[in-house]
Amino acid sequence: MAKKESTLFNMVSSLVIVTLVASTTLGYVYELTKGPIAEAMLAKKIKAIDEVVVAYDNNPVDEMYKIQVEGSKDSLEVYPAKKEGKLVANAIRTFSPKGYGGDVWLMVGLLPDGSINNLAVLEHKETPGLGSKMNNEDFKNQFLSKNPSSFNLKVKKDGGDVDALSGATISSRAFGQATQLAFDTYMKGGQHE
Repeated sequence: MAKKESTLFNMVSSLVIVTLVASTTLGYVYELTKGPIAEAMLAKKIKAIDEVVVAYDNNPVDEMYKIQVEGSKDSLEVYPAKKEGKLVANAIRTFSPKGYGGDVWLMVGLLPDGSINNLAVLEHKETPGLGSKMNNEDFKNQFLSKNPSSFNLKVKKDGGDVDALSGATISSRAFGQATQLAFDTYMKGGQHE
């Protein structure tokens, strides 16, 4: 077999062929996995909604609406939970960009009076064994049944009512900030029934 001469045309055509094959394969794999990824994300969201609100008989995902965060281009997703047509709680997907490892995403369950029913951590990149402890019940329990209008969601070090996680004050601050954002945004723009 004769060796091909290494010319600019041969190199460019080889590069074009390899690029076309790689991009076609990548596009195919993306289309193949897009549906299962979306289903998994929806299942995670539904699980979090179930965890943070009281018993309901509607489909909060179908009734989801967004509220613009004041002074920002961001918005929060609100999932109203209803029982026999009456609002019993809201699950609010909220965040704080000030976590130690980046964004901290929570699902906050607020009762109609604004008090916190429950919280679920959706995503974070906090330090394992420190900031990741925001998932622990001992930490989350101090927020339950509290109304952010009278319970200061800042850590005690900053003059608030929250006991910070040991060694993870920044993560604790982000958790409280995300919860406060959900409360403030909902109280200013939510559909209170």
